[in-house]
Amino acid sequence: MRYRISEIKIDPRKVAAEGGGISRAALERELDAKIRRKLSRRGTSIAVSNIEVIRESVDARKKPNVNLVYTVDFECEASLNLPLAETKEYFTPEASVLPQKSRPVIAGFGPCGIFAALILAEAGLRPVVIERGKAIDERVADVEGFWNSEGDASPNPESNVQFGEGGAGTFSDGKLTTGIRDIRIRKVLQSFVDAGADPSILYKHKPHIGTDELRQVVKNLRHKIEEMGGEVRFSTRLEGLEVIDGSLKAVKVRDAAGSIDTIETEKLILAIGHSARDTFRMLYEDGFDMKQKPFSIGVRIEHPQTVINRAQYGDESLAEILGPAEYKMSYRCREDSGNEMAGRGVYTFCMCPGGEVVNASTEAGTSVTNGMSNRARDGEFANSAVLVDVRTSDFGDDSPLAGIAFQQKYEALAWENRTERGMARCTYGEFADRRERGGAVRNSLPAFAREAILEAVPEFGRKLKGFDDGEARLTAVESRSSSPVRILRDENMEITRNGASVKGIIPAGEGPGYAGGITSAAVEGIKAAEKVVANY
Repeated sequence: MRYRISEIKIDPRKVAAEGGGISRAALERELDAKIRRKLSRRGTSIAVSNIEVIRESVDARKKPNVNLVYTVDFECEASLNLPLAETKEYFTPEASVLPQKSRPVIAGFGPCGIFAALILAEAGLRPVVIERGKAIDERVADVEGFWNSEGDASPNPESNVQFGEGGAGTFSDGKLTTGIRDIRIRKVLQSFVDAGADPSILYKHKPHIGTDELRQVVKNLRHKIEEMGGEVRFSTRLEGLEVIDGSLKAVKVRDAAGSIDTIETEKLILAIGHSARDTFRMLYEDGFDMKQKPFSIGVRIEHPQTVINRAQYGDESLAEILGPAEYKMSYRCREDSGNEMAGRGVYTFCMCPGGEVVNASTEAGTSVTNGMSNRARDGEFANSAVLVDVRTSDFGDDSPLAGIAFQQKYEALAWENRTERGMARCTYGEFADRRERGGAVRNSLPAFAREAILEAVPEFGRKLKGFDDGEARLTAVESRSSSPVRILRDENMEITRNGASVKGIIPAGEGPGYAGGITSAAVEGIKAAEKVVANY
């Protein structure tokens, strides 16, 4: 029989490999011994075999006595009073009839678009993907050229940190944590592993791929889609939709040379990213329903990774075994903080251990910041966003697109206040003491955001020693953590216009306002693809 057992705690020093990391052989021996010990306490002494790690997490609540905590499956011949091992598997739906004339189209090739295309390809529907940005290798060249340029360069508006193969997540930490629970998550993770990601993402409590490895993983997923009959058209953007009698009939696209093409189709998955502002405007002008959506604004904060390791582990040497330490914190502003700040949330987001802060702009004359890490997370500094809730009442306009205008206002201010390499920067001490140099960041934020950050960061410093150090570095402005728009859809996930469903158009993922992060966006893509398959 195969059983599952949880809460197996192991001292990481006992399974440390020479040179750092965890020795898999030592871990297996320790797990075997721990399982036997647990069973012996129940009066059972029996051999176990085929031990498989299902979940691994770090318990650092009693630092420096840090433990690795495991859930494992194992086999033994005896009948035990333990839960049976159970692995839920996702099965791709099958199309009973394949389309003869038109193929389903997907707009966008980020996580949502990739997994929508993968499912449709596996179902035999040969999807056509249109992606306004470039393939990964060309995209990386454009982005690195922008970062390495001297002076105040502008990004390529169609090939940058936000647009191109893999979406915005390609230039990030490749973080796969998510707050949703869904059987499709296993499909997402296994697909990444099959495409070359480290198998540890299947059981790590906080899995990540890393921006360097994610680039090859994304490329491998594309090749798989193409091998199954799918097609990916890069440098091709969505220009319009042809809807007749409430149903989609075709999409209009523009290629890099400016030529317009019409693709006949009855199914379109709108997997656009949160930065596809011109597409949002096109949909709004065509009368499709959308509404304002709250989002967040703030800064990137950087600390030496050693500071975070000491604060989180209590013993900096543990980072050599467990990897660089992470954190996640939140705070709610006091009710007496003032009308604009009362009850407003402040939180850290997209923490990148051993990473770097990057310029994530998409438009000339604007500055946007983000963070990313390689797989090894071996950089000198840790960074994360410190974000403040932006309410729709802050927009100052009833238009569904008012949140975009709000973002652009502060992105333009950050550009005007830039101090180096197109971004506004200062230390936390300069920001908090209202010194002249700190004005670069302060003046790039709404008043409520800068005051909320000043209230929250000392509280974060009480939770994580050194977080509020005056030498911590701030960069403004982080404004693209989520979409400021939600495209409305019905119970079948189809878009609406004037309250009526429009057949064949499915907005999904982060841009349309239904996901946040790589994994949840990928799950959205799978759900959208399932709706398409169900129509065949």
